[in-house]
Amino acid sequence: MSTMTLAPDTRAEQDWLRVAGISKKFGNFQALQDIHLQLKKGEFVCLLGSSGCGKTTLLRIIAGLEVQDAGQIWMGSRDIGKLPPVQRNYGIVFQSYALFPNLTVADNIAYALRMSREEKARRVAELLDLVDLNGTEDRYPSEISGGQQQRVALARALATSPSLLLLDEPLSALDAKVRERLRQELRRLQQKLGVTTIMVTHDQEEALSIADRVVVMSNGKIEQVGTPETIYREPATRFVADFVGRANWLPLSRSPEGKACLAGQVLNIDLPAGIARPVLFCRPEDVRLEAQWQFGSSAMMALVEQVDFHGGVRSAALSLCADRDIRIHVDVGPNDACYAALQTGKRISLTLPADKLRVFSDTSL
Repeated sequence: MSTMTLAPDTRAEQDWLRVAGISKKFGNFQALQDIHLQLKKGEFVCLLGSSGCGKTTLLRIIAGLEVQDAGQIWMGSRDIGKLPPVQRNYGIVFQSYALFPNLTVADNIAYALRMSREEKARRVAELLDLVDLNGTEDRYPSEISGGQQQRVALARALATSPSLLLLDEPLSALDAKVRERLRQELRRLQQKLGVTTIMVTHDQEEALSIADRVVVMSNGKIEQVGTPETIYREPATRFVADFVGRANWLPLSRSPEGKACLAGQVLNIDLPAGIARPVLFCRPEDVRLEAQWQFGSSAMMALVEQVDFHGGVRSAALSLCADRDIRIHVDVGPNDACYAALQTGKRISLTLPADKLRVFSDTSL
């Protein structure tokens, strides 16, 4: 008896773009394994991970530039997983921008437009104004900067008013200052147009600063999906905690009451049963420094080993007096009461707030 595949319930906003069970192999290499992802209409989602994690392969499969071995892709009520790229209604910007060197800026933008000359000129003018490139229409790609080329590629991708915008590391070829400015402009433009956007990046700062949600990937799998703050503050796995942002990893032991112990100090957090070689996760900015140590408190004494200055923040490496092999990194702003006291060679008191701590297995990477 034949079976019929039913379209997903698209009444739910999160089902507007649905990736279901996508897998892909290249020879013996498993590039993607059972990927499930749902996007809301108008959402900006970043696929974040290191090289080889599968993020670009997933983007190319959504675009139809690669064919999945298994799984489906739905856009609204349409199953687009087997359609050719031209029928998937998306615009795409590659890392190299892929502009035609022999065409002017205006002709590059108008390349995919199928309309009268007058309508085409009007649409190109709208897009040039949208990406703030008025006056460059008659120039060639070699005559404009890298940042301007990126805007031309973006305008070309938006020319046909696509339902989906795909960005494959579009800012990685630019220098840091231009990249920072353009990513904010990209976010502003995306919000103005309301176009659903998927961007591939290996830059965690980029992903956290502009995405509505971040999809962290590793070894062809999704490790976690969440808002930037959730990904940063509540990592679901040790990989996410280690990959996104800076972190302290501190060895733990178990007290008779099942509490976590650090260098003999009992912390006010339970240690999950059965966890192998537990380690404590804590962000440097969450370590609290105390001006004075008070008897009976949960504070620990530490020696300031090194202090570096980073744009208004003092970043320091401390070693616990109870175990000098245990180092804790802290970030302290100028408004912190202990900012001035953070000097190499000095002793200082610190506490680790229970609500900022998480426990992982040391073998989970």
